[in-house]
Amino acid sequence: MDRFGGGVADMSRRAGDVLRRINRFADGPLTRKKLVILVLVVIFLVLYIGPTLMSWLVGPETGSGHQNVCQKNFMSPFESALKEYDVYLRQESSASLASLSHNYVPYVGNGLLGIALEHDSHLNIKHGRTLSLPVFYHPLYIIDDYDMKEFTVADYKKGIVNRYQCSNSGLQISYQYYAHRTIPSLFVQEIWVNNPTSSAKTLKLSTPRVSDWPTSVKQTIKLHQGVDLKEYEVVTGMIPIPDSENVIAASVVCRKMSNTVQVEARDGLDILILTTVQYSKPITKGEYAKQKDAVEKRAIEEMEKVIALTGDRTALRSLRDNHARVWQGLWYTGFYISDSKAEGIINGDRINATIYAILSQVRSYEYEENIKPNTKSEILRSLTYSEGCYEGYSTLDAFNLWKPLNSLANLNTVASVWLLTLEKQGCHNLLKAGASGVNQAMILSFGSLRFSNQHLEYNIHPSKLHRDFLFRRVNYGNMTHVNISIILQEDNKAAIFVALDRSDKTYYACDGGCLDSPVQLGPYRRYFPVKLTEPLTAILYITADKQHMEDLRHAIHVKEVVEAPAHENHVIALHKHGHSLGGLNPLFWISIIVLIVVFHLFLCRIIMNEFCDSGVSYRRLYNKP
Repeated sequence: MDRFGGGVADMSRRAGDVLRRINRFADGPLTRKKLVILVLVVIFLVLYIGPTLMSWLVGPETGSGHQNVCQKNFMSPFESALKEYDVYLRQESSASLASLSHNYVPYVGNGLLGIALEHDSHLNIKHGRTLSLPVFYHPLYIIDDYDMKEFTVADYKKGIVNRYQCSNSGLQISYQYYAHRTIPSLFVQEIWVNNPTSSAKTLKLSTPRVSDWPTSVKQTIKLHQGVDLKEYEVVTGMIPIPDSENVIAASVVCRKMSNTVQVEARDGLDILILTTVQYSKPITKGEYAKQKDAVEKRAIEEMEKVIALTGDRTALRSLRDNHARVWQGLWYTGFYISDSKAEGIINGDRINATIYAILSQVRSYEYEENIKPNTKSEILRSLTYSEGCYEGYSTLDAFNLWKPLNSLANLNTVASVWLLTLEKQGCHNLLKAGASGVNQAMILSFGSLRFSNQHLEYNIHPSKLHRDFLFRRVNYGNMTHVNISIILQEDNKAAIFVALDRSDKTYYACDGGCLDSPVQLGPYRRYFPVKLTEPLTAILYITADKQHMEDLRHAIHVKEVVEAPAHENHVIALHKHGHSLGGLNPLFWISIIVLIVVFHLFLCRIIMNEFCDSGVSYRRLYNKP
């Protein structure tokens, strides 16, 4: 107890001494020493405390409480997915969105039809490799007569784009858009309006329209929706094909509604908008009259079928879930790369956005309802035959494939170049299988993984392995999934880890040069060092044929095999911190430099004063009588 009391008394004395020193420092005239110390303190406060203080004073982005609460409620289900880059958030109010390279146009597509989910967008159908042929029918229903805060969330894993609107008065509106995967002719809009206020609201609704489609013909038909008859608009016309004499006959059927909706006080309103699209193959203008009637009939029949599938909320949820399930299956094979802060480097957000854009341009044949069983069997066989894919160098280094996706034109261009690249680099068989095959080919291309003559090889230069990679569930045949991890160790050396997610036979692996005995793979990760060979060869080989791997030892002719050297510290620092100065903030280093300069100035000043004082004293002593 005495020691405790003594400690408190000692601390009190020290605090009193500090306060007295500060008081003595503040008293008296402002000397140079005091001025320099004061300037250094101000610099410290500006550099380190200033940004935090300003953020606290300014507070969050201005906006009404209703809008902020509304946005928070809508965004809460996506918080974890945002961190994983599985969704993309776009604030519609942001200035100059189109100029931002990380701005991705919200888009839905299924290989038969596609649409950019911006205000008043038009439909697009297949032309060449992508959905780049415009059909100037604008199918979107949008509530746009309120001053609302609007943002869009693209959910890559479910293939659904969500648009949310939050008004100052408390009105909340959500939209869900998707181009259905199992019914490819169907485009769905689900709109939900919540009016928590004490007064009824009459909302203005932008309705579908036709713009630059001179050959289009409209008609209104009535279709049974339960016991009621609902009006639907049918628009049919001719679509000219660029640089060709041929045309395409296209027909669109969409629910017809009034341009206003009434929402009662403290009530909600659900609106379901179904749109079906059918179109012919390229035909001559002389064949148009016959094809026009055929595509129109198919579009109406497809609408009748879909109406029967959406008779109640449970059926509608099932329709949405079937679509989302296909998209989730497409992402089953995937790729992870650790974030890099280096300038101009591709990160997970750009990779996932690009994969989603490419897959939206391709059909999922094996899941579509109208595909015959024989065709589905052929597609599944194509998925198991990956021989020759992928033959080029890693597509992560091909910057032409990673151009901004900030407009529909750019998205179509990027998709076209990607599909062309994969086709010409030996992945044509996988591309025939549709979206599942395209995803497999893209994952292989990221690491220049190649199926070649009874084995899978990982072709990459060890100097490129300065980030963590994970190739997840790469298909090897029909029954085997391979997981390949590249992990950067504490000594800045990369290491390979391989595991089988599932397998139907025994698999083996060897590292660069295959000079060591084959290692049997299993569900647990097996370690392989990264080796550098002369001449350069693959860093990893995987096969189910052990004798084939034994033979590779004699077939791979290398002069030298050494363990790959560690990456230099400045390279790792550049990726981790955005600069080669290490993990500390650049402001810290600037402050250190300023302190060093000030210290040397003081030192020079002291030396000069001592020198001058000594000279004066000497002269006085020398001249003394």
